[in-house]
Amino acid sequence: MPLEPVVATYLDHAASTPMRPEAVEAMVPFLAEHHGNPSGSHAAARHARRALDDARDSVAALVGCRPGEVVFTSGGTEADVTALTGAVAARPGGVVVGAIEHHAVLDGARAAARLGSEVTTIGVDDRGGLDLDALTDHLASGRTPAPTMVSVALANNEVGTIQPLDGVAEVMAAHAPEAVLHSDAVQAASWLELPAVAAPAHLLALSAHKLGGPKGVGALIVRGGTTVAPLLVGGGQEQGRRSGTPNVAGIVGFGVATRLVAAERHATSIRVAALRDRLADSLLPALATLVPGARETVVGPGSDRRHVLPGHLHLCLPGVAADEVLFLIDRAGVAASAASSCASGATEASHVLVGLGVPADAARGSLRLTLGWCTTDADVDRALALVPAAVAQVLGQPAPVPSGMS
Repeated sequence: MPLEPVVATYLDHAASTPMRPEAVEAMVPFLAEHHGNPSGSHAAARHARRALDDARDSVAALVGCRPGEVVFTSGGTEADVTALTGAVAARPGGVVVGAIEHHAVLDGARAAARLGSEVTTIGVDDRGGLDLDALTDHLASGRTPAPTMVSVALANNEVGTIQPLDGVAEVMAAHAPEAVLHSDAVQAASWLELPAVAAPAHLLALSAHKLGGPKGVGALIVRGGTTVAPLLVGGGQEQGRRSGTPNVAGIVGFGVATRLVAAERHATSIRVAALRDRLADSLLPALATLVPGARETVVGPGSDRRHVLPGHLHLCLPGVAADEVLFLIDRAGVAASAASSCASGATEASHVLVGLGVPADAARGSLRLTLGWCTTDADVDRALALVPAAVAQVLGQPAPVPSGMS
C-alpha cells in the first residue's frame, strides 16, 4: 500500500475541512453496528430514523429553519442543481446568476437552460460584490419570461467575498416578487450566523465536509411555501423531495458537526480571523519584496477584511507560476490551492478571477490559503516561512525573512 503524504500544515479548508473527531466517533456505530434502513418499521429502522431526525434538528438549528425544511442530499452540488432545475421545473421562467458563482450553480443554470429557461449573468465589482444596479435593471426590464430564480452565493468559495443577501432580496421584492432566492451557503456555514444572514433565501445549499463533517452529505433547505421538483425520484424519501436510501452514518456525522459549529462559531471566527490577519499582514510585505504588484485579491491596501470570510486569504502574484509554488510548499508539508478544488488542474484562468477583472498574468499567480477550526499559530508560522521561500525559489531570488512569526 502506498504511503500517504504527510501534511504538517493544512491551509485548504475551503476545499475540504478536516473532520471533527466527535463526528467520526458518532458515525462509527452506524457503520459497524446499526444497519437499519430508516424507511423500515422494525426496531433497527426506527433507531436509524431517530438518528436522522436528531441530525435534521441540528441542521435546522444551525440554519434557523424548521426541521421539515431540511432535505438531505449527497452534498452541496446536488443541493444546488436540485434547487436550480427543480425551481424551473415547478414554475418555468428565467434564471439569474452571479458571474462568480460555484460551478455547481453555473452548470445547474445551464441544466435549467436545457429545460427552456433563459439564463442571465450579473457581474460583480472588484471585491466580488454583486452589481445590484445591474440586477435591478434586469429585473425591472419587464423581459419575458419573468425570472423564476435568482441565485447568489452567501460567500464565494474562491476569494471568500460575503454577499449581502438582504440587498438582493430587496431588489427582488421590488421588481420580481414571485421569484425565489437561492443561495449556496456551503462556504459560509462555518463562519456566519445563518439564521440572520441567510434568512432572505428561499433555498439554501449546505455541505457537511466544509464544516467538519464527512464528504458525500449535504442538505437543501426548502423554506415553507417554496416548490421544487425533485431531481431524484424513486422511493419517495425526504417527503418525496429526494429519493434514495439516506446515508445514515454520514448524516449523523453532519448533525454532530453542525452542533459543534453552532456552539463554537463565534469564538472560532474571532480566533481564525486573527490568525488569517497575521498571515496576511506578515506575508504580503515579504512577497512584495519579490513580486511587484503582489496583493490581496479582494482587499485593497489599507482596507479591512470584514467583507471576506474569516478563514480566507486569496493572493495574486503577477508573473509567478502558482502551480510551481504550490508544488514546492506541498513537498514541504503545506497544503494550499490556487483556485476552487473543483477546478484544480485546469489550465485556463479561474472564472472567478475573470469575473473580478483580474489580469491574466496576475490570475496565473493566484494562491488561496484557507484556515479553519483546527488551524494554529504554528500553521501560520510554517506558512510564513515556506511560502515566501517557495516564491523566491520559483523566481530564482534569495528568500526574504518574513516578520510577524510567533
